[in-house]
Amino acid sequence: MGPVGDVFISSLGDGIIVEFGLHTGFELGVKVADDLLIADPVKHVIPSNDRRLSTTAIKSLTITLKYKHTLTDAALGFFRASTHADPSLFSSVKDYLAAEKGWFSPYLFASGRRPIIPRTMTPDVVFCHGPFLGGDYRIGETLLNESAIVIPLCNATSDPSRPRVERASRSHLNIPSLSDMVANTTAKLSRSRSPSPSPSINRADPPGSITPDPSVPTTLPLPRRMVILVLGIKPHRHYWTTSARPSESVIEYILLNGCPAVVLPVRPGSPLVAWDTLTLEQLHKIGKLPGGLESAKAKGVINVLSEYSGLCVDWERVVVPGRQVEAEEKDMHGDVPGESKGRDGGEILLEAKKAAVRDAMRLLVAGAINSGTSKEAKKAVDFDRAGIVMFRIP
Repeated sequence: MGPVGDVFISSLGDGIIVEFGLHTGFELGVKVADDLLIADPVKHVIPSNDRRLSTTAIKSLTITLKYKHTLTDAALGFFRASTHADPSLFSSVKDYLAAEKGWFSPYLFASGRRPIIPRTMTPDVVFCHGPFLGGDYRIGETLLNESAIVIPLCNATSDPSRPRVERASRSHLNIPSLSDMVANTTAKLSRSRSPSPSPSINRADPPGSITPDPSVPTTLPLPRRMVILVLGIKPHRHYWTTSARPSESVIEYILLNGCPAVVLPVRPGSPLVAWDTLTLEQLHKIGKLPGGLESAKAKGVINVLSEYSGLCVDWERVVVPGRQVEAEEKDMHGDVPGESKGRDGGEILLEAKKAAVRDAMRLLVAGAINSGTSKEAKKAVDFDRAGIVMFRIP
């Protein structure tokens, strides 16, 4: 029996429609890696496990993202790691044929957000701050939920099914009753020319102060997360122009079951969407170098992802149970080899969290590099339109 296609169509919240395509055997090929990473994702992160992240199946999702705005420029930013010998974002040579750094641009263009990336720039990561669409969150959550391997380094901050906090409901036609009109008219006629101060007015308030409206709930913004995963994209019906429909985009997203999805807590103001400018094709070439994942270029990719994610991560919310308990016990007993006595448990935990994030980036890059030997990936994925993507999610 061949792969099952078009097996389920569902609507998730406001803004997107998801259609599941090919995914036969997607969850069956990663049982060992799944047990290894999810049960205790830190203590088992060792180089020998990098080779066990092999892609044996893919999952295809066709997602329709609806929007209402007109075509506008995307608010893009560019990041270049400090590990480069030349940290400048701009190159002295213009390569008009190189388009790899914008491999994920069709995602923005198809949804009415025009990405403008200068050809003279050589960024490591391209990130986007807007315009914001509610469907961006839904797509990130959907890709996370459908991933075969998840490395969660934070607690879930919210339930997608929770009711949203909205303003007080009001009817479309607010017609006052006759008794209210009479009462208001009587009150106006009974006023004197110099009315006495109302007890509700606080004279200590400075001039121009605004009294908060009790009918409008005041809530702090919910903390956000970021999911980082290996993703491939394909146009709808073979052409990118057919993916950009009026007021909606239709793109096919491809997940690999040998590539983990890393979930990190992020600070307010973190980018909405970001992607590493190296494609899977380029990552596969790095994996063929002598040393493989231990080569200098592979370590450079891990350093870039670790440095960029470190700028976005909210370190106080990073949860690494294994190392956190280890560090607390060592600090309590004062038995921390190689550490100065003046260091406190907070510094030790912070180092453990940073090491855990770097280990997660190593596994992510390892899964991406190992996908080059997968027959299923070669059949279904355009390696020039695939790479490492980051989505901000609730």
